[in-house]
Amino acid sequence: MPAVTDFLTQLAPIRTAVPIERHSLLSDRRALALVTPDADVTWLCHPAPDSPALFAKLLGGDGHFSVRPQKDQLPLGQRYVSGTMTVQTRWTGLQVTDRLAGGLVRSVEGRVPAFVEFAPRPDFGQAAVRLERTTDGLRVAGTPIELCSPGVEWQIEDGTATAVIAPPAVLELRWGARPSEEDWFGWVEALRLPATQRDLVRRSALTLRALCHRDTGAVLAAATTSLPEQIGGVRNWDYRYCWLRDAALTVQALVSLGSTQEAEAFLGWLHGVLATIPGPEHLNPLYTVHGTALGPELVIDSLPGYAGSGPVRVGNLADHQVQLDVFGPITDLVHDLALARGTLADRDWDVVTAMVRAVTCRWNAPDHGIWEERHVPRHRVYSRVMCWQTLDRAIALATRFGRSADPGWLSLRDTIAADVLDHGWNPGVGAFTTAYDGTDLDAASLHVGLSGLLDPDDERFRSTVVAVEEVLRSGPTVYRYLRNDGLPGDEGGFHLCTAWLIEAYLKVGRRADAEELFESFVRLTGPTGLLPEEYDPVAERSLGNHPQAYSHLGLIRCARLLDQG
Repeated sequence: MPAVTDFLTQLAPIRTAVPIERHSLLSDRRALALVTPDADVTWLCHPAPDSPALFAKLLGGDGHFSVRPQKDQLPLGQRYVSGTMTVQTRWTGLQVTDRLAGGLVRSVEGRVPAFVEFAPRPDFGQAAVRLERTTDGLRVAGTPIELCSPGVEWQIEDGTATAVIAPPAVLELRWGARPSEEDWFGWVEALRLPATQRDLVRRSALTLRALCHRDTGAVLAAATTSLPEQIGGVRNWDYRYCWLRDAALTVQALVSLGSTQEAEAFLGWLHGVLATIPGPEHLNPLYTVHGTALGPELVIDSLPGYAGSGPVRVGNLADHQVQLDVFGPITDLVHDLALARGTLADRDWDVVTAMVRAVTCRWNAPDHGIWEERHVPRHRVYSRVMCWQTLDRAIALATRFGRSADPGWLSLRDTIAADVLDHGWNPGVGAFTTAYDGTDLDAASLHVGLSGLLDPDDERFRSTVVAVEEVLRSGPTVYRYLRNDGLPGDEGGFHLCTAWLIEAYLKVGRRADAEELFESFVRLTGPTGLLPEEYDPVAERSLGNHPQAYSHLGLIRCARLLDQG
């Protein structure tokens, strides 16, 4: 029965792939790694989090670093050490503790022997691998990567080393970075956490900080590339970069919890980027962690992808798009940061005035929007709202801190608001639509009310909330949109959109609905409290890159708003 055999062969990777939400994140704010529930490190990029992968088993390769009992048994569980990014995986008689600290440190404790397999595959597995023995372990020939493992007897074959070790033992993977320890516990204990889902908010805050690159100030949108938005689909994107919008929203969430250092670092990084371009209107939507433009978007043909879902992409064509909404979140961040500090730094005001100049130049142009559609640019409601927000927050800052504001800012703010209200509202649909040229809905249009442009009591906003609920909500999740965006296939509901609808429910006085949806939302977190980008309510599985900053900042915001009563 060849047809059945072929079908089962195709189904095998889907059945065997570890669910996305069950991967735990390791971070020292210089490197990121993912570890499965059975202590297999299947994702780690080197030397930076947006560099080529050293381990890419997550995407169907064979590069990985596993530790497990010599005698097969299922793990008892996996958890974070409280208030840290250190992960413990437990079996009967064995425990593996993993952390990143200038390298990957794997501490093995217990009373039963452990089997270790070390299979580095530099450059997404495209580079030849040769392991060399050293006095205290192994070296990946031609690289600075060493595995310090004193006393371990390694068997080496075809670039893979295996050994059986007797605990206690420490395996330390080093790559030339300066060893350093982050004070995760002290940092998170100093936060002002809401009572609502306090433990999950704590984990979300740690996750957001883990995505903040310590050396540069950049903030990653997610730790991974090419985890699919549909199993077997082609909507697989590289999110290991610093999107200006995502980064501003991420550090703003941390400011709301009482930590400003990440916002300060990001704005410092942004100053560096602004210094390299002719004017703020020329900002790209995203950059590498080092503030440089991305290279071309490429496909790694040698990797089949997560659960057989290729292509695996490196780079992101969105860096060439026009996305006019990016200026609003940056200005809103400076506004909240200044209020938190009680002062407005000169350099932060410079960022604000730069964002206003960009809006002044470009606000009435069509763009690709927040969702980066690879389609014809449109006059999008959300982008216009964020241009309005740029002016609104700039004016508020000038008033509060005695800064000089151009008299034209007030009239431009009013002009943009009138433009949105005149052209974004569609009486036939009974909602603010995606753009001025259609009847399709977009969850991002909820920001007409969430931003303050329109009073939440306005019937047009209330009607938009109902329309988004009716068309885009499916059980515990909310889709970004359901229109044809020029790409084949479908995607899951988007966790950040779920958070927006929760906030909208609260704005229009539907607290019971907000609480109910929030409870459904938090049930989608993985065993260690992490969230990827999306959720498929039909197949009941998580989708997209992991962990996703958007998802966690949305959870934090909702918990804080629900706490306020």
